Amino acid sequence: MFDQIGQNKRRSALLISVFVILTVLVFTVVYWEMRLGSAAIVLAILTAGGVAFLSYWTSDTIALAMSRARPAPPEEYARLHNLVEGLCIAGGMPKPRIYVVDDDAPNAFATGRNPSRAAIAVTSGLLAKMNRVELEGVLAHELSHIRNYDILVSTLAVTMVGMISVVTDISLRFRYWGGSRDNDRDGGGLSGWLAILGFVLLLIAPLLAQLLQLTVSRNRETLADVSGAEMTRYPPGLISALEKLRDDQTVVHSHSRATAHLWIESPLPREKEEGKLSRLNRLFDTHPPLEERIALLRQL
Repeated sequence: MFDQIGQNKRRSALLISVFVILTVLVFTVVYWEMRLGSAAIVLAILTAGGVAFLSYWTSDTIALAMSRARPAPPEEYARLHNLVEGLCIAGGMPKPRIYVVDDDAPNAFATGRNPSRAAIAVTSGLLAKMNRVELEGVLAHELSHIRNYDILVSTLAVTMVGMISVVTDISLRFRYWGGSRDNDRDGGGLSGWLAILGFVLLLIAPLLAQLLQLTVSRNRETLADVSGAEMTRYPPGLISALEKLRDDQTVVHSHSRATAHLWIESPLPREKEEGKLSRLNRLFDTHPPLEERIALLRQL
């Protein structure tokens, strides 16, 4: 397990680098469309660096705001704070900020830059539907994401995937309505090929960003399950919690494709009766099936 945690940290550094490179490529195409010539590359690098810097400092705030999370006062949520404090003492880690999302669907997520600047958000539905042992298992899972440093790349993905999608959409609309920078030139030669490559990149960049988002989440969820069970030393608690999540058909109302990979269970509609786009959500599922996760925990 510790070897896997080390590998995930190295993968996190690689994924962040890939996100930045993809952002540089997208902005290079955008600035090239604006007829900035060779300066487009320099500006793209500066822009990508600015996006990465902004994402590093604000992604957790954005993720919490998108999920409509509010701070959980200790006097109102004493059981929640006591469980988190006990697990943090057992895990030798600082206590994260605690938030509540007013939603009937049981779910939870962790976000932040590092263990000292982390936050956990749980839905009111999770607090209502889980007993103490099950809630402890879910919280240990989320604290494992924090301790394993999964939260940095997961949180950065929220803003960087969104930024790439928005910029490419605007650029493609500009090409359609305003025309390409090469409309007044001969379509052949190097400029023509660069225009074609740029157009293809704008088309596939959102898909590439989405695939990177999938890479961020799936294997880390399984590892957080195992690590969380190790933290509580009672796998049946998390198993029972995952079984309740599996059987519950309610969907988080403030769900977003940009933040779906953060939650312990995908908040997006996945079954036909849950809502539209369920088939598409299953195709781009950010989480391994709950049955697989439950079966693995039963082997511990």
